[in-house]
Amino acid sequence: MEATAAEPIRLQGVSKVYPDGTVGVAELDLTFAAGELTVLVGPSGCGKTTTMKMINRIIEPSTGRILIGDDDVTRLRPQKLRRRIGYVIQNVGLFPHQSIRTNVGTVPRLLGWDRQRTADRVEELLTLVGLDPVAYGDRYPHQLSGGQRQRAGVARALAADPPVLLMDEPFSAVDPVVRGRLQDEFLRLQETVRKTIVFVTHDIEEAVRLGDRIAVMSEGGKVEQFATPADLLGAPANDFVADFVGADRGLKRLAVTDVAVEDLEQPPVVALDDGLGTARAVIARSGASWAVVVDAAGVTGGTGTGRHQGTGLPLGWVSAEHAAEAAAGGARVVGDVWRPMDAWVPLGSSLRAAYARLLQVDAGWVGVMDGDKLVGVLTPASVHAALRRSVAGSSPETAGAL
Repeated sequence: MEATAAEPIRLQGVSKVYPDGTVGVAELDLTFAAGELTVLVGPSGCGKTTTMKMINRIIEPSTGRILIGDDDVTRLRPQKLRRRIGYVIQNVGLFPHQSIRTNVGTVPRLLGWDRQRTADRVEELLTLVGLDPVAYGDRYPHQLSGGQRQRAGVARALAADPPVLLMDEPFSAVDPVVRGRLQDEFLRLQETVRKTIVFVTHDIEEAVRLGDRIAVMSEGGKVEQFATPADLLGAPANDFVADFVGADRGLKRLAVTDVAVEDLEQPPVVALDDGLGTARAVIARSGASWAVVVDAAGVTGGTGTGRHQGTGLPLGWVSAEHAAEAAAGGARVVGDVWRPMDAWVPLGSSLRAAYARLLQVDAGWVGVMDGDKLVGVLTPASVHAALRRSVAGSSPETAGAL
């Protein structure tokens, strides 16, 4: 099925004032870029859910215009509008007496799709969200786990291929382990479908993990800062934002900063078939106390001896001291004395993932791979330097700077 193109959402002077004079949202100007996931986050009562519900007119705005693409939603019939917007809520909202297959096909049936087209779309989406149609299609919601029901809810929201998806704290009702898995699966899904998504949460860590951009809101629906996760954590616009994202925002920033080549240290590299004398010389010339050991296959020489650093499959390490002791005992090549270590992450991984791997193996470094090539190692010192580099490059955007 050919995907519907994502459309931007523009809020222009949008406000919500209740009959008693309470201001839920005041003169809000925001643009949600096409194909991006924008998170609305803030304390309870700040207007984030009200803002989202005005987009599909579950709550009617008091003033302003809301555009999806070129269409002013305030001028469309609500029922017609809602059938072109996917909606996922905290408690899923599946119809309890209908099968999962029937639930997912709800909106296509309302739109008048024929039976075969609806069935094909249901099969496609259940597979996409990780629910085998054969195993789960004919089950009822009470026969699924909380995480499975949430995936079915996402499939139902996507069934008619809407250009826009609204999500109101969709993962907060499940336990932390399932929540993390759902977040990972949803990020994978968004890479495939690239919808314009407005996602409401009260959890800044979830916002940082999922969002392309984040709007931090305060009471009365005021946007205090609208920025990428990295900029938000690196340079909060004011004290309200700094307090909301927390004093540990440097740690949170690990999750949104990727490992880059310029962050890496370059240790000496030796191969399994290098002589111990050669290995000790390579380590000594570099001023290090150890070297990474790589597979000999495809390698033509070592660092300092004509061998190209970064080629060969990394296997572990060898220290100068151990090499010297082994040579004195009659060992001849690195392959006789090297120590295995499985501590490698792909280039482009988050600093958080790399640092977690480093702590998991209780090592002083973790190797970074570009495909099957070692491009350097990350140490605690280089993690810190990478964070400082990313903060220095931040350029926060305040509300209205679109």
